[in-house]
Amino acid sequence: MHYMGPSRILAVRHGESEANAAYRRAGDTPLVYERGDDEVTLTALGRRQAGALGELLGALPEEEAPEVVWCSPYVRALDTWASASKVWRTLPVTTDERLRDRERGMLAPYNEAEIGRRHPEELARWRAAGDYDYRPPGGESVGDVAVRVRAAVGELGARAAGRRVLIVAHDTVVLALRHVIAETPDADVAAMAEFAPVLNASVSTWRALDGRLELLSFNDIDHLRSFDDVNHPRSF
Repeated sequence: MHYMGPSRILAVRHGESEANAAYRRAGDTPLVYERGDDEVTLTALGRRQAGALGELLGALPEEEAPEVVWCSPYVRALDTWASASKVWRTLPVTTDERLRDRERGMLAPYNEAEIGRRHPEELARWRAAGDYDYRPPGGESVGDVAVRVRAAVGELGARAAGRRVLIVAHDTVVLALRHVIAETPDADVAAMAEFAPVLNASVSTWRALDGRLELLSFNDIDHLRSFDDVNHPRSF
């Protein structure tokens, strides 16, 4: 079958966000973080990471550099691209709701310690189901994220065929992207754990080869090696 889709995909997790930093500082102490997930901005470190991403993109050979950007609508992803583009160049941007972060529903403001304090029954359900199958009330499982990422990838095939695409999104989205491109059965979403966590401002790269997308590198942070960098995912 003739391959119809992007010739190259670079997928980036946003730079360090204020929520990432707050969760890291809290550690095992209960935390209520009330800013909406779609509103969270980058820290100073996150902006520096995004600038380093721009430098990396600028150093790519022209035949490997992205031509278009597909971005999560969340502020931290849009800000990551804005900071990178200031260092490198501007490109056409498509904002796609399907690339948003995993929705945590009722548990959105809380870290694990606070969930245990307020909703011990949900913490028990989460631990029994596992990180990838657990769906919080009003929220999503990782499998739910994979479903919408699969739909976004399908549209990419139609709208960005033969083009080099940069995707700027979130840790769970990048994991789901790997799952979808590898055509891993959705019944095996827990297998994604092998490749987690996806680090802030990391780059994962696929290229079209022999009728499919081939993974070249995953979760690469070589461009951040000079940073005193901390990468911490959210609690789930």
